[in-house]
Amino acid sequence: MENTVSQKLDAMVKLQSIDSKLDEIKKIRGDLPEEVQDLEDEIAGYETRVDKFKSELSDLEASIDQHKANIKSYKDRVAHLQDQQMNVRNNREYDAINKELEMLDLDEQVSNKKIKQDQAAISAKKEQIIDTKTTLEERKKDLSSKKVELDEIISETEIEEEKLMKQRDKALKNVQDERLITAYDRIRSNAVNGLAVVSVKKSACGGCFNVVPPQRQADIKERKKIIVCEHCGRVLAGVEVEVVEEKPKKRTTRRKKKEA
Repeated sequence: MENTVSQKLDAMVKLQSIDSKLDEIKKIRGDLPEEVQDLEDEIAGYETRVDKFKSELSDLEASIDQHKANIKSYKDRVAHLQDQQMNVRNNREYDAINKELEMLDLDEQVSNKKIKQDQAAISAKKEQIIDTKTTLEERKKDLSSKKVELDEIISETEIEEEKLMKQRDKALKNVQDERLITAYDRIRSNAVNGLAVVSVKKSACGGCFNVVPPQRQADIKERKKIIVCEHCGRVLAGVEVEVVEEKPKKRTTRRKKKEA
């Protein structure tokens, strides 16, 4: 059986009350959850960076091995050509071998130069790995400290939070209106104070404090339909009656007649 509008509004008021209490618990935690998440993301980034440096280091070492293999190949070729050069039949063959020997010498020089460059890059990369690992360990210590602090706060409020969450689930079921719940969540996410359901106080919206016309207040009191503030969109669940305190009457004392 579907609830009446009045029952839905009561459930929304209850839901808002529960969410406001949950917001207070979150305020106690402050920025710690975000700080923990940021540190975890930062640590993951440093770990990825270390892995990348190690991969680049491996590539540089493989490059050096290749250049050394090339140099060996050049030297073997040089030895073979030098043997051939001893048995040439004419100057043309001699010059051709000599030209190839010069090219092999240049190739060997280039390979040696690249080996030195790779070795310098390896030294720089190893320093980067050390620096990154040092920063990584510092961030891990920070994370551990923040987690201990957060866990202590969570343990203090955990029982209360679980109780409130159960009450919240019950309140959500009592609303029985998915569109209303969706609107409620949207308004709460946009509101700085987290209020999506408010009352009219002193003829003004309890959320944005804009004036609510008398006729609209009368409609809110009837609770026959869901009425929202035309300025901020918050659900107006009721009108608080302003109690005017009577000022105590001043006592008047009769003046004594002057004696004749």
